Amino acid sequence: QVQLVESGGGLVQPGGSLRLSCAASGSIFSIDAMGWYRQAPGKQREPVATFTSDGSTNYADSVKGRFTISRDNAKNTVYLQMNSLKPEDTAVYYCNARIRRLSVSGLSFYWGQGTQVTVSS
Repeated sequence: QVQLVESGGGLVQPGGSLRLSCAASGSIFSIDAMGWYRQAPGKQREPVATFTSDGSTNYADSVKGRFTISRDNAKNTVYLQMNSLKPEDTAVYYCNARIRRLSVSGLSFYWGQGTQVTVSS
């Protein structure tokens, strides 16, 4: 199987910064796409920042200019640098990946367990 493990969440004041990490491990041949989603209480899970299969990035309008997604392909790890955090950024942040597995045809879809980000004064 494949496992995604997130880390880096926590409590910060408005205007503060956090960096999230997500490491993929297991029977991985290649990662086709990888990124971050979030879900606030009472809200639907939504994409925040993603790498697509062609290597381009997509950001939600609400985070553009404040968040930056990056990756280390050799380590199968993706990061989310979050600056100028606002209370409305409070959510559980989930790592997502579409992965080509060893000895398995096609792409498989995986979620991490989530990491809590709380922005409050």
